[in-house]
Amino acid sequence: MSDSDPALPGPDRGPVQATEVSRPSRGRSAAVVICVLLAALLTTPAAIAYWGQRTLNDTTRYVNTVAPLVNSPEVQNAIATKVTDAIEQQVDIEALLNDVFSGVVTDRPRLQRLVGPLAAAINSLVDRQVREFLASDEFADLWTALNTRAQQSLQRLLAGDQSGVISLRNDQIVFDVTEVIDRVKQRLVDRGLTIVRNVPVPDLDRQIVLMEGSQLRQLKTIYAFANPLAQWMIVAVAGLFLVALVLALRRPRLTVIIGAVLAANALLVAMALSVGRQLFVDALSGTTFGPASVVFYDTLLAYLERGRQVFFWLGLILVVVGWFAGPNRYGTAVRTGVAGALERLGAVLADSPVGDVGRWVAPNAAWLRVAVGLLGVVVLLWGNDVSLPRLFWSLALVIGLLAVLQVLVGAGRAIPGTRQRTPAHVVPTTAE
Repeated sequence: MSDSDPALPGPDRGPVQATEVSRPSRGRSAAVVICVLLAALLTTPAAIAYWGQRTLNDTTRYVNTVAPLVNSPEVQNAIATKVTDAIEQQVDIEALLNDVFSGVVTDRPRLQRLVGPLAAAINSLVDRQVREFLASDEFADLWTALNTRAQQSLQRLLAGDQSGVISLRNDQIVFDVTEVIDRVKQRLVDRGLTIVRNVPVPDLDRQIVLMEGSQLRQLKTIYAFANPLAQWMIVAVAGLFLVALVLALRRPRLTVIIGAVLAANALLVAMALSVGRQLFVDALSGTTFGPASVVFYDTLLAYLERGRQVFFWLGLILVVVGWFAGPNRYGTAVRTGVAGALERLGAVLADSPVGDVGRWVAPNAAWLRVAVGLLGVVVLLWGNDVSLPRLFWSLALVIGLLAVLQVLVGAGRAIPGTRQRTPAHVVPTTAE
């Protein structure tokens, strides 16, 4: 048997062992790259799908989202214009006044001078009553009820049912304001304008166009594909990032990459929102609802916009954390300086009950830091109300708890009775 036999130790065995060791590393690196690429591609679709699933499918969240629109001047003006026009177009005030006064005032010029101001006054009364109703608590309650039914109608519409407060008419998605018109007519009758009691209002005048049928078909296709997966896509994206982080050999560098991916996707969502807003405004341009289209769009997608801001700032935070956790000179200097100062503070407390706690914390510091990070995630996501203030509060909580842990570590590693620290402790990097 020769010296070069692979079964025997020899000079040729070193390279073979190095190759065998490097194969798992290449496999892990490939898995990390695949996970990060998939997560990067799915982040934006997952965010939009999650918004749709949580907003359009959840009646309570939808109603809470659109509730502020009841106080929007643009929305009130759009509804007031539609309701006022619907009533005035069916009631020829001047013709009615001419008929009433024709037997009393025989002088035609004098009759016209009388009818004109009276007609203007009645039309002004109609407009005033409409706007007073839209500013009332009664309309606020009606708005909540209408939007509750609207959300349920929208779900049925996306599933193929074309009836309800939101329905498909003449290849257009329309919002029915029949109840608003009926309430206003009753208020006018109560104030003596009985001529509007039995005025028929055609269906066309009772509807506000929201979008064209072609857009509905696109929306139905997206809904049918995304709705079953919507609530799981965001979880899958988070899982992919987590798996990549666990497998990575250089976690600080990967943390920077994940932060950059999140920030880039936040910018992509911002661009999608901007394009979508313009398309929505263009689609409603020239309609009664056109002037209110921007405020309606921004309000309806407010939850997604808040999520986009959180994504962007979370990405920047991860970039900073990854950079300071890395093996670079400045990051190492900052980590060592801050950890040393906190441990020296802990060493002063070594003879107190803090030292007893610290002696338990010191050997368990690694998993306690992970627990603190998970707690920050729970605080951020609790109640599905992600926002920038919630992000910064959770960040402050994590930083504060990590600082307390480091103080306890210092107290646990100090020698009781001497208030002297053990040999200089260097906080391990998270590179491995």
